[in-house]
Amino acid sequence: MSTPPSLRALGAVLLPLLLGACDASAPTTDQSVVAREGGVDRSHAGAAMPAIDILDPEGETVALADVAAGEPLLVNLWASWCAPCVEELPTLVALAERGEVAVLTLSQDMGPQPSVRAFLEDEGLDAVEAWQDPEMAFTDALPVAVMPTTVLYDAQGREVWRYLGDLDWSGEEAAALLEELD
Repeated sequence: MSTPPSLRALGAVLLPLLLGACDASAPTTDQSVVAREGGVDRSHAGAAMPAIDILDPEGETVALADVAAGEPLLVNLWASWCAPCVEELPTLVALAERGEVAVLTLSQDMGPQPSVRAFLEDEGLDAVEAWQDPEMAFTDALPVAVMPTTVLYDAQGREVWRYLGDLDWSGEEAAALLEELD
């Protein structure tokens, strides 16, 4: 049985992304190198938050800008296939619970939203809300080359910095980065 051409084309596009996006051993872009040399990228500071729609935990379409309108927002892009992303999620939940900044964990999984919720439940990550960007509009708008990527926006919706790769959001490095909002 042969594979349909459209499926082969999709595989040709997705396979390098899946293999390279979480692989710290083989940089695929200059951003990948930056992530291992500190992780903080300030080259987009001042850029406006992308005008995109996402799915809230109930599956309703909402504008990203409406999620924390008028408040700083930390947007974390993650995917179920990215081990460092999944490992990082509990520290983001802890940060959100401390109330220092609004945290949006935004799944880049393209499957149906119930599968994202099921994955989180299976991993014991019930405290992570199942926000989703199934069209990967956020990833495309920035563009993002490393997963996870976390972007801090100020109260006016302007980028402060982005962190490429995973980080312990309960640690000292994260605390110092978040102090930049003061």
